[in-house]
Amino acid sequence: MPKTLRGRFAPYVVGTGVLGLAAALVVFALYALVLDERPAPFLATALIAAVVGAPLRYFGRSSVDPTRREALLGVLALWSIVPAIGIVPYVMGTGMGGLDAFFESMSGFTATGATVIVDFGAVPASLFMWRAFTQWVGGIGIVVVFVAVFPQLAIAGRQIFNAELPGPTEERLSPRLRTTALAVLGLYLALTAACATAYAIAGMPTFDAVAHAFTTIAAAGFSPEARSFEAYGFMIDWVAITFMTLAAVNFALLYRAVLGRPRDLLRDPELRAYVLIVVLVGGILSLQLGSVYEGAEAVRHGYFQTISILTTTGYASADYNAWPDRSRTMLLVLMFIGGSAGSAAGGIKVMRWLIIAKHTSREVRRALHPRAVLPLRVGGRVIPEEVLRAVAAFVTLYALLFVSSATLLVWLGHDFVTSFAAAAATVGNVGPGLGLVGPMASYAEIHPIGRGVLIFNMFAGRLEIVTVFVLFTADWWKIPRRFERHDTLRELGVPERRRSPRSDG
Repeated sequence: MPKTLRGRFAPYVVGTGVLGLAAALVVFALYALVLDERPAPFLATALIAAVVGAPLRYFGRSSVDPTRREALLGVLALWSIVPAIGIVPYVMGTGMGGLDAFFESMSGFTATGATVIVDFGAVPASLFMWRAFTQWVGGIGIVVVFVAVFPQLAIAGRQIFNAELPGPTEERLSPRLRTTALAVLGLYLALTAACATAYAIAGMPTFDAVAHAFTTIAAAGFSPEARSFEAYGFMIDWVAITFMTLAAVNFALLYRAVLGRPRDLLRDPELRAYVLIVVLVGGILSLQLGSVYEGAEAVRHGYFQTISILTTTGYASADYNAWPDRSRTMLLVLMFIGGSAGSAAGGIKVMRWLIIAKHTSREVRRALHPRAVLPLRVGGRVIPEEVLRAVAAFVTLYALLFVSSATLLVWLGHDFVTSFAAAAATVGNVGPGLGLVGPMASYAEIHPIGRGVLIFNMFAGRLEIVTVFVLFTADWWKIPRRFERHDTLRELGVPERRRSPRSDG
């Protein structure tokens, strides 16, 4: 059977992912036994995952060159089916309702960090670790998709460096997707182990260190502590600052630096802009917090929250919901920036803002020189017009989704601050917001319809929005053209009905 058999790539991807989830659930069932907790929620979920994943894996085939439609379908299906299966441990382990369990599961696998849990003391330790692990899986999943798949579909914010350009490429780490995925996974594992070790050395309990390492490297934000990082000390906060910063750097760039090309870090325009935002905003916020904290405490909280929100991790070193309005406003603005493209962070991404800024500057200059040829450049590279159109479409859809969901929350009876922050925090995969959804609160008080909308926000935000909105176009649902159907039949080995010679005339 041909490797490039059409229609088999998406089932292969989904089946493989779901079976991997089943294997992880078995491990967590054993972990629950070690902790003297019930393994049933994990075993039941593993059984469901195996029943769903095995037929898909058997039917699917690994395609070297999947069509655009197949690649999109595989990504969309994977991030739909896995969170749906992930509902079961929350329902069986805590008695959550279906909607709340789906909210928590989607928040985990999309590495968002928004939670509906109110009583942390009622959640088993094994479920807390599973909750953190789902974010770790979601983080590495989106990094691999962003580095290896999205650039080929002209979706990623850094597609100006993709494999469609002539000559050697910067974004592709290797010529084969599997090797690329393994390279990124190796770096991801190494960062996770280093983060857990650093947390433990800084004084964090082993369980908390591992759980937080999962969610730090994933730029995710779930914590087994109800008050997040407020429960820890000075050194632990600075460890979190260090690894949150790394988690939001393009992983392909980090990988090249590890391989002996550290100068690439200095040459990257997105990384330079990202560091500049951290330094400037963190400094300004630290100065503002001088009226709330003293000296080093103001600096620690200022930089911790700047990096936590900018990278869309969503940890909290203090209840910033109680900070002055000017400080909270800065945090809201950071929610719309995000980390680097090709990282575990969510949001619009720094690269897209660089492209928008350069385009705006060019249009201002063009007002003075309307006939001048002004190529759009970022980091010395000319950005094709199709990339600019893709960025414009992304930002437009991002703004549309944010505004519509915030408006709906207001209509459902929530105050403006809560509605605005909840919409921004879920579309940007930040997690906690302000008002009723502040860092020391939860999303449990949001109207059920609102929670359903925010689930979609998290899903769309994690998958770069454009990918999801493709489903709402007529072209997606069109039946393939005749010659495409003939190609498919030929690959399946079905003989085509021969036309008579007269039909050609």
